[in-house]
Amino acid sequence: MMSNNIWAPWRISYLKGLEEDVRSGHDGEQCFLCDYLNDQPENDRKNLLLHRGEYAMVVMNGYPYSAGHLLIAPKDHIGELQDIADHVMLEVVKLTRYYQLVLKEVITPHGFNIGINLGRCAGAGLPGHLHQHIVPRWDGDTNFMSTVGDTRTISQSLLELYDELKEAEKKILFK
Repeated sequence: MMSNNIWAPWRISYLKGLEEDVRSGHDGEQCFLCDYLNDQPENDRKNLLLHRGEYAMVVMNGYPYSAGHLLIAPKDHIGELQDIADHVMLEVVKLTRYYQLVLKEVITPHGFNIGINLGRCAGAGLPGHLHQHIVPRWDGDTNFMSTVGDTRTISQSLLELYDELKEAEKKILFK
């Protein structure tokens, strides 16, 4: 019986480097979420920073899986769930609920994937700053392009969608 494995032995040095980063206590990357938060509010549109809350923020993913892919993150650079205070987690969940409604209003998806990737091996591209994803989905969306061509098809510019989401925020009450 033939195996369907793909062998990529050149990746072992990369993987060992990731293990070393974990042992040394850093993720080896600069934190764009902290950078955006520390930037001037007049740059929020350029940074795709939709909302600055009391304890959390909402950022459009600059490399989205689908149109409207958002990240909701604590303002503090926290990498583990057990390190987040309850009042911060409550704001993250409330912002998730609110922006799901905003996305429904603007781009009318059929469903959503909402979740947190903990650790680089679980898909966390920025493991040092925990963030929750809201990924809008549509019927028939099978991620064919991502799977076969390592390409994503995004139907709208990020800044155009940013402007539409900011406008919709005014229509939907935040509780």
